[in-house]
Parts: sequence; structure tokens; C-alpha cells
Amino acid sequence: MSEVVILEEIKCHSDDGIIQKWVINRPSKLNALNQEVTNRIKSLCREVESRPDVRLVIITGSPPLPAAEGKRQKPVSFIAGADITEFAGKNSTEIEQLFRDNAIEAIWNLSVPTIAMVDGFALGGGCEVACSCDIRLASTRSKFGTPEVTLGLIPGYGGTQRLSHLLGYGKAMELILSGEHINAEEAVKIGLVNHIYDSENLEEETLKLAQTIANKSSNTIKIAKATVRAAFENTLKKGIEIEAEAFANIFDTKDAQIGVNAFIERKEPKWQHE
Repeated sequence: MSEVVILEEIKCHSDDGIIQKWVINRPSKLNALNQEVTNRIKSLCREVESRPDVRLVIITGSPPLPAAEGKRQKPVSFIAGADITEFAGKNSTEIEQLFRDNAIEAIWNLSVPTIAMVDGFALGGGCEVACSCDIRLASTRSKFGTPEVTLGLIPGYGGTQRLSHLLGYGKAMELILSGEHINAEEAVKIGLVNHIYDSENLEEETLKLAQTIANKSSNTIKIAKATVRAAFENTLKKGIEIEAEAFANIFDTKDAQIGVNAFIERKEPKWQHE
């Protein structure tokens, strides 16, 4: 049996750091999330937190397999939702156990930056995976949506919460209550996606941004991510206090001194990632 999540590692340009690329690999099911996939994602998240050389994670979906003779070609998909067949016959207790300790929260809680590289359908759980990443880049042929209401369900991987933060109350309500899909142009217009590219350029542009981020001080990037995240969970006043403390504390790190001195001396900084 093939791996349900393919792990690729890409060297950073400036040092021995690694960019990890996770490819959800269930092309016959449009890369739908099942328990095997989510367990593997949680395992990968634990691995990332144990490896200081991992600078950034890219999450994407496997391309469709060639169609068998006489069969229709399957569409391109990032993640076309959760595998609904696993919900059949489940009661509330069983579902709560699955969703309380879930892979999407594990992605959200990663200390390193994450990029969703979306090509094709990002629906339901797929949209929620994208929303759990820090940055979303998409191809022009991508579609986003939370169609759970059409099954008598609601988003269960944080979609009601993260979409509200990303899009605001009205747009989040429209997406969730209608269950309708939006195209990539609309997604970038409302702030769900950072940038869109032609499908043939998507990976190149994603790696370009990933390298730009990964070649900064990994310690500083983690602090910046954690500080921005504080805005989700605190008042503006408290968030500013958190930022001020983080800004002051960063002056005790080696990389802050390296960066300041390199700027003064007009040199490229050589980060120690400490």
C-alpha cells in the first residue's frame, strides 16, 4: 500500500535547514481525509517539533491518477473534504473522540510556519486544513467551500472559528450556511487566499516564498508567528503587551545581535538559529 502522506524534504538555500513538503496521497478519493491520513499528519507534526532543522512545512495534495480507458478523468484536488464513509454509524461520543485530538489542530499548533499549496478542490476538511496553515497559495483552478450543511453537518475541524477570523462574520456565515463553492479569484478577493497563480507556476512560486521565509532566523520566525497568533486569542491591549515582551526578549538571542551587526556592517547575516 502506498503512503497516505508523502514526505519530501527540500534543502534551504542558505544553510542546512529543511523545508518539508507533505503530499496528501489518496488520489482515487480526491485526497479526502481519513483516519490513516490524519494519524500520519499528527505523527509528522510531532516529528517537526523534535527537529530543529525543519524551517517550514508545505501541505499539498497528490495529482489525479490517469483515467482508465473509457473512464472519466478525476478532477484536480487539494483535499476534497473528510472521508464521509468513516462517519456512517458513528455516535456523538465516537465522533467527539476523533475530532477532539485532530490533525488540523496539530497543524495549527506547529511552531514553524506552514503554507497550504492548493491546487483544485479545497472543500470541507480540505478548506479547514488550508485555514489551519499560516499562508494559503492557490492555483487559478482551485475551489473553496464548506459544504457540510448539505449533509446536515457543520464544519468540525475549526472551520467556523478560523473562517470567522479570516473573513469576518458575514462572509464566514455566507460560506458556511450556503455550503456553496467559491473560485480562486473570489477567495483571494475576500482574504481566504494570499495569492493565486496559474497551476503550472504554483509550485515554483510556493517554493520561492518558502525559501524566502526559511532562510531567515528560524528562532525569530517562530517568535513572530507566536506573536501574531496572540492576536487571535487576546484583546488588542493584551496583544500589544505580548508583542512588547517578545520584542524585548528577542534581544537576548544570538540571531538578533547577528542581524543588527550584519545590517550595520552591510553584510549578509549568518544565522545561528538560536
